[in-house]
Amino acid sequence: MTRFPRPHHHDVTIAAVGLLGGVTGWALGLRTQGGLIGGPAVLVPLTVMAGLELLRRTAPQFALVVGTFAVVADQFTTGSLVTVLMFTDLVYAAVLYGTPAAARRIPITTGLISVAVALGFLAWLHKPEALLIGVITAVISFAPATTGALVRNHRDAAEAATLRAEQTALLAELDRTQAVVAERARMARELHDLVAGHLSAIAIHSTAALSLDDPATTRTALGVIRTNSVDGLAEMRRLIGLLRDSGATAEPAAAPTLAALDALIAQARTNGAAGGLDFALHDRRPEGAALPAPIELAAYRIVQESLTNAVKHASPGTVTASLAHTGRALLVEVSSPYGNGGARPEPRAPGSGAGLVGMRERAVLLGGSFSSGPEPARDGTKIWRVRAELPLRESESQA
Repeated sequence: MTRFPRPHHHDVTIAAVGLLGGVTGWALGLRTQGGLIGGPAVLVPLTVMAGLELLRRTAPQFALVVGTFAVVADQFTTGSLVTVLMFTDLVYAAVLYGTPAAARRIPITTGLISVAVALGFLAWLHKPEALLIGVITAVISFAPATTGALVRNHRDAAEAATLRAEQTALLAELDRTQAVVAERARMARELHDLVAGHLSAIAIHSTAALSLDDPATTRTALGVIRTNSVDGLAEMRRLIGLLRDSGATAEPAAAPTLAALDALIAQARTNGAAGGLDFALHDRRPEGAALPAPIELAAYRIVQESLTNAVKHASPGTVTASLAHTGRALLVEVSSPYGNGGARPEPRAPGSGAGLVGMRERAVLLGGSFSSGPEPARDGTKIWRVRAELPLRESESQA
C-alpha cells in the first residue's frame, strides 16, 4: 500500500478553500454547463479534486493523472468552476514540483492535446467556434503548465546562483586560509634565517666563555656574543617593523643579495673560529650575470642557513660555499667537514631541523630541487653537502 508523505499546510489550505468554495457554488446553483448528470453528482469530482490538492507537492504526477479523470468526469455533470480551477493548479504543481523529465514533458503534452482538441472539434462540428474549445483546453492545461515551467526555471536558476555564490565563498575562504598558512610559513623561514645564526653563535660562545677559564678566550667570546646580539636585535627590529607597517605607502625593505655573501662569510668566520672552522667562498658566476630578486634571496638564505648549521655542527676544517650559473639554473653548494674524528673544542648548539625544512621550501617554491646529507670526500674524509638548484626562466637567464 502506497503511503504518501504528510501534506504541506499550504496544500491543506488550498484543498479546504477549494472544497468549501465548490460546495458553496453548488448550493447557490452556480454551474458551468447543462451536463448529462445533475444533482449532487457534481460534488464527486469536486471532492476528488480537493483531495488531490493535498498531494500537489508530495505526489504531483499521481495527482495530475487522477485529476485528469476527475475533470473529464466533471464534464458529464452540471460542472463546477472550482473543480476546473483546482485542476489547473494540479497541472501547475506537477510541472513545478515534479521530476525534471515531467517538467519538460507536461508542457509539450498539454500543448499537443490543446491543438488536437481544437482540430478534432473543428472537424466534428465544422464551425469556427469549435476552435474555442481548443482555446479553453489550452487555458486550463497548457497555460498553467508553461507557467509552472517558467517558475521552475527561475527557481532552479536562483538555486544555482546561490550554490555558485556559496562555492565561491568557500573557495575564497580556502584561498584565504592557504594564503595565511603560506604567509606564516614565509614569516617562519625569514625569522629563523634572520635570528638562528646570531643565537647559535651566542649559545656556542657563551658556553665556551663559561667552560674555559681563559681571560683571552672569554673576552673574545664576549665580543662575538655582543656583535651577534646587536646584529640579531637589529634584524628583529627590522622584521617587527615590516610586520607592523602594513600600509600601502610603506616602502619595501631591501632584500639581501648575493653581493653580501662576502660579509656573511666574514661573520661566519668570526663565529666559527673558536670551533676550528674556516670559511671560503667560490663564486663561479660569469661577470654581469643578472639574477631575479627571488632567486638571489633564496640563494642567500640557503647559504646563510648552511653556514649557521656548519657553525653549530661541523667538525674542524674548512667550510666551502660555491655558486655556479649554468644559464638555466643557479647552483648553490655548501660543504662542511662532518664526523671526521675528534670532538669540537666547544659544545654544539641545539638544532630543531627547521633550517633544512626552510631551505627545501625555498627551493621548491621556485620550482627547484634541494638535497642535503653526508658524502665521502676525495681525501677519504666525510663532508656534509647542501645542494640547491634554482631554475631560471630563459628570459631571466639571458638578462
